[in-house]
Amino acid sequence: MEVKEIIGVAEEKMAKTIEHLKDEMANVRAGKASANVLNGVMVSYYGNMTPVNQVASIAIPDARTITILPWDKKMIAPIEKAILDANIGLTPSNNGEQVRLTIPPLTEERRKQLVKQVRAEGEQARVGLRNARRDAIETLRKEQKNGMPEDVVKDGEDSMQKTTDKFSKVIDEILAAKEKEILTV
Repeated sequence: MEVKEIIGVAEEKMAKTIEHLKDEMANVRAGKASANVLNGVMVSYYGNMTPVNQVASIAIPDARTITILPWDKKMIAPIEKAILDANIGLTPSNNGEQVRLTIPPLTEERRKQLVKQVRAEGEQARVGLRNARRDAIETLRKEQKNGMPEDVVKDGEDSMQKTTDKFSKVIDEILAAKEKEILTV
């Protein structure tokens, strides 16, 4: 295995870690309406568990409201039940045509909880980066035992550290943006 190959594998793992972090950040409710809140909500549709966005259209008419317009009117009650069962912290209401979710303004305490949650997700992502770096360095050292020159291994380790630092900076930027979004009243 070559150094570029080893670092490439580690970069791939790190990129996946960043994508996962972005997905997690999208699911953190920051006081603004977002269809991502409904990502984990599954509704029973003709006996199959189906994501809400596949049985209804989801719209965001304003910053504090999500409307769910089922394609089949009989789905209103099951959608409401699925939202309550998903425990996303929102109470649905309906007018016979559509389900409405009103996003309550965040309290100061809730904002602090969300920032803690965001930081914990960020730490998980950093652990993922460190694991990818460790795996790459272990692979480099194994290659050294198999005949790879020591200076090439050292250069590879340095390059791996620079790559880790680059991805770590991306995590910091994502966290800073999300914290700012949460703390903005």
